[in-house]
Amino acid sequence: MDPLQYVKYLVGLLIVLGLIALVTLAARKFGVVARADRKPGSPKRLSISDVMSVDAKRRLVLVRRDDQEHLLLLGPERDLVVEQNIPTSKVEPEMDAQEK
Repeated sequence: MDPLQYVKYLVGLLIVLGLIALVTLAARKFGVVARADRKPGSPKRLSISDVMSVDAKRRLVLVRRDDQEHLLLLGPERDLVVEQNIPTSKVEPEMDAQEK
């Protein structure tokens, strides 16, 4: 192959990648991609408290929403709610023997 053909392929690849980037930026700007924006200063309502691997394909995830927690089993075939509406409790920090 002639070196000029390699340059043509490289330029073609760069043009295609540039077009993909432009389409992505345009989609974000015009709202094609959904966003989950919240107001500045508003408290976070959703967080992941803990994640534990059950096996190579499944995970247990503890999700906190407001003052409730939900235990989810996530896997490749399906997702399952193991337990829902678990009330959260404020855990007091354990005191050392010196502080008692």
